Amino acid sequence: MKKQSLTFALYFGNRGFFPETLVAGARQELTAQVEALGYKALLLDESATRYGAVETPDEGRVYSRFLEANKGKYDGIILCLPNFGDETGAVTALQDCGVPILIQAYPDELDKMGFKERRDAFCGKFSIMDVFYQYGLPYTVFPPHTAHPSSDTFKKQLEKFAGICRIVGKMKRMTVGAIGARTTAFKTVRFDELTLQRYGITTETLDLSDVFLRVKNFDTSRDAFKARKDFLLGYANCSKVPAPAQDTMSKLSIVIDDIIEEYRMDAISFRCWIELEKELKIAPCLLMSELNNRGIPAACEVDMCNAITMYALRLAAEMPATCLDWNNNYGEDPDKCILFHCGPVPQDLMTAKGEVVDHPMFAKALGAGCGWGPNVGRIAASSMTYASAKTEDGKFHYYLGEGEMTADPIAEGFFGCAGVARIPELQKKLNLIGRAGYRHHVSMTFGRVADAVREAFSTYLGYTPTEIN
Repeated sequence: MKKQSLTFALYFGNRGFFPETLVAGARQELTAQVEALGYKALLLDESATRYGAVETPDEGRVYSRFLEANKGKYDGIILCLPNFGDETGAVTALQDCGVPILIQAYPDELDKMGFKERRDAFCGKFSIMDVFYQYGLPYTVFPPHTAHPSSDTFKKQLEKFAGICRIVGKMKRMTVGAIGARTTAFKTVRFDELTLQRYGITTETLDLSDVFLRVKNFDTSRDAFKARKDFLLGYANCSKVPAPAQDTMSKLSIVIDDIIEEYRMDAISFRCWIELEKELKIAPCLLMSELNNRGIPAACEVDMCNAITMYALRLAAEMPATCLDWNNNYGEDPDKCILFHCGPVPQDLMTAKGEVVDHPMFAKALGAGCGWGPNVGRIAASSMTYASAKTEDGKFHYYLGEGEMTADPIAEGFFGCAGVARIPELQKKLNLIGRAGYRHHVSMTFGRVADAVREAFSTYLGYTPTEIN
């Protein structure tokens, strides 16, 4: 999955009562840390203001013009306080920036507390936060209150902030495709298009009849057809899949890609049963897995809200995400459960390549050979972040948490792609999730990125959290 390159505009605050000589060191130290982590730094020229920092409203206006001249070239701003800093200059400079702001304050050293050396950035950070609050300017802070740019603590803060910037930058305006109507029986995945639009999320809907027509009229002489078929046969173990089903999967895979490109979709949700199995004799599980592995979130059962949360998790972690069922208890362990779905789990989250089989549910309902596509395997052991969302009363609500996928065994014969999740206080959380009217699906990715997702959702995108802790 291709990773996004980020650029941070660096802002340095100053207040003349405090040692201005510290600004030069901060410019070097912060720039070095940003670039060491693989990001790009955008700095105001040192000669543009005193010391290349901002203290007065006039200097703030200089910095604001600098941002305007570089609009679209930066993804976030790091507001650095080498000393106390000045809140009026800061708000003048940044109130129209339109991107996330991370406030970083230098720590004082216990053996350097004299007037010529003491920073007082600890106190100055409060002033910046206060005035930003008064102006309604959203910003990000992480504990501890002060952290040196060269420290491991700030490195972790910056990595979280990068996740926030990726989410906000992509999700202020995004397009999600609903390919097929919601299955009648699955009222749990209902959503409100107008609510999503208020948050900048456009829904594009297509009927499955259009998909079937595209597959039926597909020109197999296209160069892409053989290449896609070869790719899918290598992506998973398809040795049991009959040749006609392999061909149909390859056609449908390209058709979905064509639709995504035509409508500029950032994520999709797909009506995966039962018309697809009746008409095309395949299930789309393998194709959903491959899309997710490529970084294009694809949710099952037209679950639009989880397609959106999958996109956020993918952006925060820079790892693929997947949509799973809260599916089974794990014996008597109250903090474990089995997360499962038929096979949309991306390869990068699995222990090994999956094996594509005939879907047993559709074999039972429609007869054998009508549901080739589930990608059977195991989810790998890893730390993980999970989330889900809903629309209600004109608002976009979400919950969020962290846990781990374990290597605990699952009995032979368990169908689909599954893993055992360990989540602290799971039973309490399940009650809260159910009582709040959330669906049976949950999105998941590897890594601990809940802080970044929560900050992006609540501070910058205006989503409403449901606390489950």
